[in-house]
Amino acid sequence: MRIAVSVSEKEKARGVESPYFQALQAAGAEGSEIELVTASDAPRVRGEDYDGILFAGGEDVDPSFYGEQKHHESVHDHRPRDEFEFSLLEGALARRAPILGICRGVQMINVKFGGTLYQDMKEDAEPQLEHRQTDLGKSRQEPSHAVLVTDSESNLGTIVQGACRVNSLHHQAVKRLGRGLKVTARSEDGFVEAVESAEEYPFLMAVQWHPEEMVANSAEQREIFVQFLAKCREGAARG
Repeated sequence: MRIAVSVSEKEKARGVESPYFQALQAAGAEGSEIELVTASDAPRVRGEDYDGILFAGGEDVDPSFYGEQKHHESVHDHRPRDEFEFSLLEGALARRAPILGICRGVQMINVKFGGTLYQDMKEDAEPQLEHRQTDLGKSRQEPSHAVLVTDSESNLGTIVQGACRVNSLHHQAVKRLGRGLKVTARSEDGFVEAVESAEEYPFLMAVQWHPEEMVANSAEQREIFVQFLAKCREGAARG
């Protein structure tokens, strides 16, 4: 089995110390099954080559991909990563490989499906919660607000019964939902916190929070990776 974890260059440099790598291991993956990849790997990496892909957090998506210009100085995009991940996603979808998105991952997936983003939540919307908890002095590992599951029949709904508390480390969020996606959780102030495929698909889950930072203390957050891995293994067994 081979799993690609698409990350920033900085995150790739952390190697086995990356929380994404460690979260997958905590869920039962072997280190040899996990490959951290970045846009610099584009010449040799294709989505079709993997049994599952995790799209990790990091830079903002270039607003031009959803038909907008950059409106705020807080937007820090990296177009090569966008192009690389859109290509990876296309390959994974064509193979029907399991897909897990985290933070930037849910935003990238939403844009690829034709959706849009709030470029800066505080500027473009009126959040009642602080969604970048580091501004409150909270660590990345501790929860700061609740998310409410809106679809109990979803993959997320089988893990979280009603609601759970999560960390929050983002300044952007899903605005218009992409075609072929469905919302499966929202924050207490109404923002999209999780999406899944609205079509029949082996596994496509994307969350706005960072479950990889919470696996050590939360069985629910670890179960997200357990489910992802189980679907990856099923696909690998089928060939």
